[in-house]
Amino acid sequence: MDVRRADERYPGGDRAAGIDSRHAFSFGSHYDPDNLRFGAVIACNEERLAPGAGFDEHPHSHTEIVTWVMEGELTHRDSAGHETKVRPGDVQRLSSAGGVRHVERNDGVEPLAFLQMWLAPRDPGGDPSYEIVRGIADSTPYAVPEAAAMLHVRRLGPGERTAVPDAPYVYVHVVRGEVRLDSEELGPGDAARITDAEGLDAVAVTRAELLLWEMA
Repeated sequence: MDVRRADERYPGGDRAAGIDSRHAFSFGSHYDPDNLRFGAVIACNEERLAPGAGFDEHPHSHTEIVTWVMEGELTHRDSAGHETKVRPGDVQRLSSAGGVRHVERNDGVEPLAFLQMWLAPRDPGGDPSYEIVRGIADSTPYAVPEAAAMLHVRRLGPGERTAVPDAPYVYVHVVRGEVRLDSEELGPGDAARITDAEGLDAVAVTRAELLLWEMA
């Protein structure tokens, strides 16, 4: 198990434009050849946008982009004609496939914080697609078959525990609260990269929310 702390993330964004980014993997000008991916995950970015701030239209290809809003409301628009408001509890996935362009903005009056995770598909190319699942439940994993991955959402009260999936690769990200994973305590923004996970539990120290990627 390789634990990466929130304060170890690469800083990015544009503070003057109201964009504060934190990258868990090599991203943009922050290149680390030893930190390019884990399993299918190639990016895990924490984004904070001030009211009125956002990312202008930009392209993506050959990437499965999954977004989880922590607070506020995200406006998504893409070149395939989708326009959506993404709220806490929703899972949004943009399959960029052979190529798509999109815009992400905070059109509200409150700060916006979201986590965006990029996964590499097994077979690049194809046609772009879009999906949003409103208010996903803890008991309903979200499958991204293109990347042979499954997202599990867990919301725990103090002392509650949840099993970490037994899988070749598991990526655990703590959205809020504190959890104990094996002998490690993880706080908001901390993550664990687990290889050949077997028989592990995550135990909430405080009320907590975490995301677990189960990957082949």
